Amino acid sequence: MVHRALVLILYLFFSCMAHAQIFPGSTGTIPDDGTTVYFTCPVSGLAPAELDTSHGLLSVCVDISHTYDSDLDVQLIAPDGTIVVLFSGIGGGGHNFTSTCLTDTANDPVSQGSSPFTGVFRPMDFLGNMNNNSIGNGDWTLKILDTYPFADQGTVNSWSLYFGPGATAPFTVDSSNLPLILIDTYGQTVPNEPKIPVHLKIISNGPGQMNHPNDIPNVYNGSAGIELHGATSAYYPQHPYGFETRDTLGNNLNVSLLGMPAENDWILLSMYNDKVFMRNSLAFLLSQKLGHYAPRTRFCEVILNHSYQGIYVLTEKIKRDQNRVNIHKLDSTSNTGNALTGGYILKVDIPGASDSWLSGFHPIDHPELDVHYLYEYPDYLTISPQQEVYIQGFLNALETALYSSDFTNPVTGYRAYIDVNSLIDYMLVNEVSRNNDGFKKSIFLNKDRTATSPYLYSGPVWDFDWAWKNINECSIFSATDGSGWAYKVNDCNPDNNSPGWVVRLLQDPWFANQLNCRYFEMRNSFLDTAYLFHYIDSIGGLVQAAQERHYLKWPILGINVGTPEVDPQPLTYQGEIDKFRNWIVTRLTWLDNNMPGSCITGLADDKSRFPFLRLFPSPASDHIYIESGKPVKHLLCYDPAGKCLMDLDCQANSSFIDHPEDNVLLLHLNELKPGVYGLVLVFPDQTSISRVFIKI
Repeated sequence: MVHRALVLILYLFFSCMAHAQIFPGSTGTIPDDGTTVYFTCPVSGLAPAELDTSHGLLSVCVDISHTYDSDLDVQLIAPDGTIVVLFSGIGGGGHNFTSTCLTDTANDPVSQGSSPFTGVFRPMDFLGNMNNNSIGNGDWTLKILDTYPFADQGTVNSWSLYFGPGATAPFTVDSSNLPLILIDTYGQTVPNEPKIPVHLKIISNGPGQMNHPNDIPNVYNGSAGIELHGATSAYYPQHPYGFETRDTLGNNLNVSLLGMPAENDWILLSMYNDKVFMRNSLAFLLSQKLGHYAPRTRFCEVILNHSYQGIYVLTEKIKRDQNRVNIHKLDSTSNTGNALTGGYILKVDIPGASDSWLSGFHPIDHPELDVHYLYEYPDYLTISPQQEVYIQGFLNALETALYSSDFTNPVTGYRAYIDVNSLIDYMLVNEVSRNNDGFKKSIFLNKDRTATSPYLYSGPVWDFDWAWKNINECSIFSATDGSGWAYKVNDCNPDNNSPGWVVRLLQDPWFANQLNCRYFEMRNSFLDTAYLFHYIDSIGGLVQAAQERHYLKWPILGINVGTPEVDPQPLTYQGEIDKFRNWIVTRLTWLDNNMPGSCITGLADDKSRFPFLRLFPSPASDHIYIESGKPVKHLLCYDPAGKCLMDLDCQANSSFIDHPEDNVLLLHLNELKPGVYGLVLVFPDQTSISRVFIKI
């Protein structure tokens, strides 16, 4: 019966195409080496040649052999450069697209079909976008990318274009209450990198006012450079973008966009993997309310080359800036003294060939795993050798203290290196959202100069499109009862390894108690469900009209796309909102009942009572850094026999000590032979601390 119905559908479809002009395209192999392949279809003799609703593109039919259909991203490019996504990331592990025809008037979207997709479907984009009064004669292109390279090849067996009367019109946005961002790539396809030059317009007439694509661009109207953003998300049908605003000469141009502080680096986060549109912005808001910088966001709709792309969130890129990560600038001359000690931005992520270094420690709960720290700022191309040595030594000293038997010591343990409050708040935002990426490959860390802000800070928070939901990623993240600790992500055999610091930190009762206090303090304010639901409802209302366009463009409601979720998929946007709210209630209930520690009065982390003391690297070679919470007045060094080898006034002696200002000493060890030495530091209040360092 199903077979007969399919035959009838195809018969009716091709009967309607009987008066169409048909043009076949070239065929060939789809490579499996990560490169894009193009198949051309020369079109000539169209009558009339101008594409519009009276005579335009009606349909595209393809026949493709390929295992694992969801690997394929298939797009159609018109002679004028207009691009339409036919299908991308659909079909799971099914095989082939056999006699698959795509037309805007089909009842069923191709995203809801199944392999081999034989029949007539609506494409993921609008073929009507091609009927934009452009000339149809010329070379049309079928662009195909196998997004999962080195697994299987495929073949384009045939494909054809059908032109005729009764074509659909381009999908347009007449008006929106959200700001509109219009991007013209001058016919170019946006690559992964490098950025290509584009013209950028941003329209926002203010709260309560409607925005129209033909309005005068009153926020920005000028040059920009744009590229795809992200790793996995870059291959979703709705692409995220990174862009920089530029002047007419192509130089970076700092501008304020939609009320955010002036800068030149921005990100357009796509919503294909976030059906409520607010997973990132809610996490960023919570971090901001906890007192930390997190990227500012603005909701908008994007039109790329006259083609509607859906709802996006315009977001600040994480970078060093007085209005973003507000730490000191490091340049090529910042190689000595306090200037060398900050500012740095590091990231835990999948390492490249030379953009990172391997930690000397393994996660305490998974000693078989390695951890890499990436240079975010300065990046690996601009960081100086002295800066590399310093920041690697600092991180090594931190982990040495963290994994030592004396790690709970408030003066010389991990608290000498880590800003505990920022780490707890970072942990809470990622645990409340049970973020799959928050402890393994989207971890940002930053360190300012010791004299200004001496500790390593956690954050900013980033990357929550896999959060706030139950996903098919081991029991930690798939549990539907709200359970599971995201910081234990190494138990999941992740695609990148977490440093696992929190596992060790929770072995310190003081840290666990601090965490408990902070969590329940926040549960009475910004983590209260009334506060969270107010934000959710406000964003839901803000995008209510736009979400209808978005899901007409991307008909994915009710379909498990992007992150593989374990729950049933709601068929409406309101259903997604309800599921989001229920997930939060379930998660917070579990955290309420399982938060480690106990909140005890008087647990404040009193830095004035416990000034930090740091000595690194250890073992040392020709020098050692000494950084302390108060100035070192005098330094004595003893050999193993108790003989005093150094007796130095730290503020006056330059033979062995550099840069005593700002409580940062660089002690030269050139006169010492390899061995173990005792070190006594004397402070202005006459207190002294003995330490031991090793010289190779």
